[in-house]
Amino acid sequence: MPLDAESIIKITWLVLLVAFAAAEAVTVGLTSIWFAAGALAALAAALLGGPLWVQITLFLAVSLLCLAAVRPLAKKHLNDRVEPTNADRVIGAQAQVTEDIDNIHGKGAVVIRGMTWSARSQDGGPITAGTMVRVLRIEGVKVFVEPIAAPVPVGEDRNW
Repeated sequence: MPLDAESIIKITWLVLLVAFAAAEAVTVGLTSIWFAAGALAALAAALLGGPLWVQITLFLAVSLLCLAAVRPLAKKHLNDRVEPTNADRVIGAQAQVTEDIDNIHGKGAVVIRGMTWSARSQDGGPITAGTMVRVLRIEGVKVFVEPIAAPVPVGEDRNW
C-alpha cells in the first residue's frame, strides 16, 4: 500500500522530531532542542490536517520563539567558561630565575609559586639567576620567560 503525500509529511515531521531530539541528547548543549519543539508543533498541525504552509510556519515560529525565550535563560545557568588547567595558570605569572637560563646549552630553571620549572628565554638571550621574569607561554614542560626586573640574590626570601 503506497503512502499518500499527507502520510509522508507526517512521517517527515516525526523523523525530524526524533533527529533533533537525538542530536540534543548527544550534544547536551541546547543546540537543537528548539527545532525539536518546532517539529513537534508542525507534527501536531499535520495530524490535525493543517496545510503544509501552516506546518512550516509553525515549525519556524515555534523554533525561533523557543530559541529567543529559552537560550538567554540557559546561557545564564550553563557554565561555558573555559577554566585554565594548573599548568595554564602560570602563564603571566612572575617567577625568579634559580638557574641561569641559556637556550644554546638548553639549561635554566625558575620557581613559580613554589614549583621549579625548566625555563628558556623567549628572545633567546641569557638570563642570570636571581632575575625576576614573567612567564609568556608553555611548551611541554618548559616555560618561556622574559625579564621584568634586575637580578636579586637567589637565596633571598621574596615571599612568593
